[in-house]
Amino acid sequence: MTCMMKTLIGVSAAALVMLALPVTAQEFSAPQKSEIERIIKDYIVSHPEVLQEAIAELDKRQAAADLEKAKTAVADNAETLFNSNRHVVLGNPKGDVTLVEFFDYNCGFCKRALPDMLELLKDDPRLKIILKEFPVLGPGSVEAAKVAVAVRMQDKTGKKYLDFHQKLLGGRGQADKAHALAVAKEVGMDMKRIDADMASEEVKVSLDESLKLAETLGLNGTPSYIIGTDVVVGAVGLDALRTKVSTARCGKAVC
Repeated sequence: MTCMMKTLIGVSAAALVMLALPVTAQEFSAPQKSEIERIIKDYIVSHPEVLQEAIAELDKRQAAADLEKAKTAVADNAETLFNSNRHVVLGNPKGDVTLVEFFDYNCGFCKRALPDMLELLKDDPRLKIILKEFPVLGPGSVEAAKVAVAVRMQDKTGKKYLDFHQKLLGGRGQADKAHALAVAKEVGMDMKRIDADMASEEVKVSLDESLKLAETLGLNGTPSYIIGTDVVVGAVGLDALRTKVSTARCGKAVC
């Protein structure tokens, strides 16, 4: 028996009978309507916890609806999400599970989550990891993301990009154009080409694609992950990410 059913038992038998009848509200007389309203109001005032139960149930149903909506959005946008040529692929490009991370270089939670991604990359040879710039924390983030896209355009293997990514995201201070360019130079990029690529249409299209995709998926914060068909928002930690990867792989928390 649910909490809501238990709660309804507390309403008087007469009111329950009246509410259960297959009639419309117009078929109750004014005194009957008044009595039903009084009984319900008195019960709620005497048992205000019923409102908490109702809100909790509403939140639960909304969360379930949001999850289904997100899964549908993932399925509908799978080609762009998993197979676009405008993102960085790390790990096993033919992995049996794909983890997509949307991040911002100025996101403190993304900085904390960086070791989680690196640990998964090191420990799971069957995992494909996709990184998508999602610059939502101001102009500095957008500038840093533009440099990152230019680094990706120059480095098809993703090795220098990963070095750049770790140094910029793991470093101190505000990420902006100057900081990102300094890191790009540090990891050995061709800086003349970086400048040229930053001015190209490809950078704009790449960022527009990520931003539009995030909006379609209902992502409103960083880091956000797509693991299999699940959407995971926030720095949930290594154990939670591993569980999600295993669930996507074999349907269980541990394969």
